[in-house]
Amino acid sequence: MFLKTLHLTIVFTLLCINSFSQLTEQEGYVPVTGGKIWYRVIGKGKGLPLLLTHGGPGGTSRSFYQFVSIGNDRPIILFDQLGSGRSGYHTDTSLLKVPFFVEQVKALVDHLSLDSFYLHGHSWGTALALEYYLKYPQGIKAIIFNSPYFSTEVWKKDADTLISTLPVSIQKAIADGERTRDFNSEAYQNANTVFAKNFGVRNTRLTSPWDTVTAPSNGFIYNYMWGPTEFTATGTLKNYDRIGSLSSITVPTLFITGEYDEARPATVARLSKLVKQSQFGIIKGAGHGTMHDNRAENIRFIASFLQSLEKTNPISK
Repeated sequence: MFLKTLHLTIVFTLLCINSFSQLTEQEGYVPVTGGKIWYRVIGKGKGLPLLLTHGGPGGTSRSFYQFVSIGNDRPIILFDQLGSGRSGYHTDTSLLKVPFFVEQVKALVDHLSLDSFYLHGHSWGTALALEYYLKYPQGIKAIIFNSPYFSTEVWKKDADTLISTLPVSIQKAIADGERTRDFNSEAYQNANTVFAKNFGVRNTRLTSPWDTVTAPSNGFIYNYMWGPTEFTATGTLKNYDRIGSLSSITVPTLFITGEYDEARPATVARLSKLVKQSQFGIIKGAGHGTMHDNRAENIRFIASFLQSLEKTNPISK
């Protein structure tokens, strides 16, 4: 019986290794409903792959180029959600529903034959990662929620708390804009700039030698699904709330957020407690753009978390 069990263990380990050792550095397109999504695999490390879902909605994966050093340990997979970046552009509102975004992730997972992998989301991408896990948990060995968004109501409350720390003139400009629905006024736009500088990307946005192709975000998608600014939600996600589903996560989960993040540390710490196997960390000096404000610490949290899992459970490698 021992020899039989040992044989099965060795076979399983080899199958796990073979399942992702074939994931070479590459880029391409995957057909999905409404068009094609662009993806890129970076890194030659032998660990389990890390699949990254970017923020927005309507954002791009460009900021994930700041994570290329993680590729020394494992392949990282980034892609642009349909409608933005290097994927097919569109303004078709019938495609701007959460289930369609989930199926884009599934199409990529199937295309790359990912049997075992880690899932990472940033901002809106954390909601997408959670939605994907809830529908397709198979093969996901751990999740990383970076600057998470799971509830518009909670996000708005956090934004209001942060706004209250800004100059009175900025608070008034935001209140006036939301009251009159004039989101294009000079005062409101200036207030948005001040908010972003304090809680978005606080330092200089980093560039990358990998980022060589124009890959614009899609403001139409952002406005339709979210709204005019990070602190004003008017779109289809206005009533979005998935916090109640966090307790159903059964894999190890890392919650991280910036010290000055829109996803406030106090809130993220509270959310992390809803997941049984969770860890929580604060990225010092960072706003919402954690990979720009403190790339080294952002990477350290991610890499250390995954390495610790593989050290504890070497068969997953």
